[in-house]
Amino acid sequence: MSDWMPGPDTGQQGEAAEAAAAPPAAPPAPSFDPAPPAPLGVARTPTGHAGVDARLERLADADHLAADGHHAVYEDVHRGLRDELTALDARPAPAPTPAHDNRS
Repeated sequence: MSDWMPGPDTGQQGEAAEAAAAPPAAPPAPSFDPAPPAPLGVARTPTGHAGVDARLERLADADHLAADGHHAVYEDVHRGLRDELTALDARPAPAPTPAHDNRS
């Protein structure tokens, strides 16, 4: 009879050999679904002009839309910014003239 007894390493070596003999796990199949919308994390610095700042904040709406919905948001913001610039170029209305009191 032999006094040889398997040590703790012998069992681990057998498991390692079995793991090496097993075929490698297949990589996960690629997903062709679009990624869900995610914020870009672009900071928007206030300009100090309320109308412009409101338009720029509208850009945050695109963060929650799929890419095909971004176009509508960008067009809306562009139109609004163009309106803000046009308003800056408009001539101010003439100041009301005070009523004259024609007393002599």
